[in-house]
Amino acid sequence: MKVLVINAGSSSLKYQLYDMSDESVLASGRVERIGMDSSIVTHEPVGAPEVRDVSEILDHVTAVKRVIDMLTHKEHGVVTSMSEIEAVGHRIVHGGEVFKSSALVTTEVKKEIKRLFDLAPLHNPAHMMGITAVENVLPGVPQAVVFDTAFHQTMPDTSYLYPIPTVLYRRHGVRRYGFHGTSHAYVSNKAARVLNKPLESIKMVTCHIGNGASCTAIMDGKSMDTSMGMTPLEGLMMGTRSGDIDPAIVPYVMNKEELTLNEASSMLNKHSGMLAISGLSSDMREVTEAMNEGDKNAKLAFDMYVYRVKKYIGAYAAAMNGMDVLVFTAGVGENSAVLRQAVVEGLTFLGMELDEERNAVRSKEAREISTDNSRVKVLVVPTNEELLIARDTYALVKAAQ
Repeated sequence: MKVLVINAGSSSLKYQLYDMSDESVLASGRVERIGMDSSIVTHEPVGAPEVRDVSEILDHVTAVKRVIDMLTHKEHGVVTSMSEIEAVGHRIVHGGEVFKSSALVTTEVKKEIKRLFDLAPLHNPAHMMGITAVENVLPGVPQAVVFDTAFHQTMPDTSYLYPIPTVLYRRHGVRRYGFHGTSHAYVSNKAARVLNKPLESIKMVTCHIGNGASCTAIMDGKSMDTSMGMTPLEGLMMGTRSGDIDPAIVPYVMNKEELTLNEASSMLNKHSGMLAISGLSSDMREVTEAMNEGDKNAKLAFDMYVYRVKKYIGAYAAAMNGMDVLVFTAGVGENSAVLRQAVVEGLTFLGMELDEERNAVRSKEAREISTDNSRVKVLVVPTNEELLIARDTYALVKAAQ
């Protein structure tokens, strides 16, 4: 079976085509600037040169058509016809409390995704456009949806409830949902295989550290707590997101600066985090480079970032009454040796020892970076959310056949 994985945004669409006989990627790419007359399609067939095309793409239906055209093109395509695409899997950010696992797309499933628009107004409507577009372009092809929140549905009420009036939970679903679930699920399973231990026997903290960042405490193979909350704003300091702050700051600053709700939300989501503290960039590479050149604000941003990651790891070790494994993943977690070193050096009380030579190695493979004597094993595990979406889609479609 060949499975097309789609991650649709409001003005973009990313895709990968998998051959599930060996889980190999045949092609990947992205459509950018949907809704404009200068939309960009970038197509990357495996083993062949990248192809770029600039044209008018006004909606997601046209974007999916353009993707299919690229995949079936005589020169740079990877399949002979669209009939070879037997299933489509979608990343969906928010599944609320309804979706505890991945699901095939049905009328009822689409209704529930729409009902959750209020909880993820920037993401779920765009994902829905992707589903509708595939229905138009590939009618009859089964589709599956894989939710960022599903992995965290195992959290106990002590983790997911907020200490505010419970009527807000009952009426409006105000609770912790957590995100990056497909990534945390993938890397925790991969880490257990690397260590050759049952996942259910390991107390693990996984750190998905990219422009968006979250930590998850995994016990008995399940998510028991995670740093992102009702929205992806809570938790760690991130590239442009504030993470945890005193909630009283929001009305105070809104009053002093005469901000609207939208302006306050934009401040916390797009103009805070490393960008705000460094005054330079939300990119860890640029912040680290400036820090090494003596920029004090960049150094402060880096130190604050590391400090907050350490706090969450320590808190989760306490919540689980110990930990066995720490995993770094995502863009920063996989590529910033200096960040990993700074975090682990502050956690020696847990029994972590970093092997500096192992940590300095750049690799796309999952690997241990702690010393042989380290009581808590420290791993770098490249995430692969698209592969997990493809696997879930394949399993659901095969089971339904």
